Amino acid sequence: MGKIISAIDFSDCSINAFRHALSIAQVCKCDLVLVWVGKPASQREKYENQQDEPVEGIKQRFGEMIDKYQPQLPHSKLTFKIRKGKVYREIAAEAKTSRAMLVIAGTHGASGFDEFWIGSNAYRIVSACECPVITIRGGINIRRPLHRIVVPIDSTLETRQKATFTGYLAKMHDAEVHILRLYSSKVKAIRMNVDFYASQVARHFEQEGIRHKIDVVETSNLADAMISYAKEVDANLISVMTEQETTTSNLWMGPYAQQVVNHSPIPVLSIHTRDLMTIATN
Repeated sequence: MGKIISAIDFSDCSINAFRHALSIAQVCKCDLVLVWVGKPASQREKYENQQDEPVEGIKQRFGEMIDKYQPQLPHSKLTFKIRKGKVYREIAAEAKTSRAMLVIAGTHGASGFDEFWIGSNAYRIVSACECPVITIRGGINIRRPLHRIVVPIDSTLETRQKATFTGYLAKMHDAEVHILRLYSSKVKAIRMNVDFYASQVARHFEQEGIRHKIDVVETSNLADAMISYAKEVDANLISVMTEQETTTSNLWMGPYAQQVVNHSPIPVLSIHTRDLMTIATN
């Protein structure tokens, strides 16, 4: 499989996210690339009292991490990259250049600048990256490796698209998947769509030999329902579609996806919607 990108700003939350990235890289036997993004000159002038750590210092810290953790990746490589610019753009660019299959980032950085650093850019990283992204809140000690994954299913056609990559992670980790049917409407036809899509996802997991269960929740808030259910079943990953929309002036996710990324105490796997015409011709 492809590489995994771990976004690092050396805050506690990004190191916590790195450890999750390391765990997944171990199981999937993937190369792991640590990426640090420094502020461009224009922003250094804006915050003239704040100085970037010298690049040589960053290289030294990465060298120490590689010396410590490379032995835990006997089948793959641990490397690092240093980039300059907007955090979310540079993380996305490196993921594309490296043909990464996954990006993992913490959702709280250390600097306090909203425009910069990993944590404050979590939802923008998710929106900007073409590959799936796992976001992990700082201060949350979630056990590793993956053992139980929640896959929420709603009434949208795209909801099924998360099954393939989620199934890959589940199979590699021998994790149990909980398919959660989300009923947010009393309309029978809408509920039937949810049930139908859930059965299709379950069939995929069955064909792949992935342990799974199907459950249902009545809710008026999809994000709250996903998080509450994940807590109840002791999951350590929630898989969602991004509902991504892109304009020339803004990058943003759908409201529920963004709420889950920002508030979930459980790591969130965000997967982009593919073009439906492409799916229909496959």
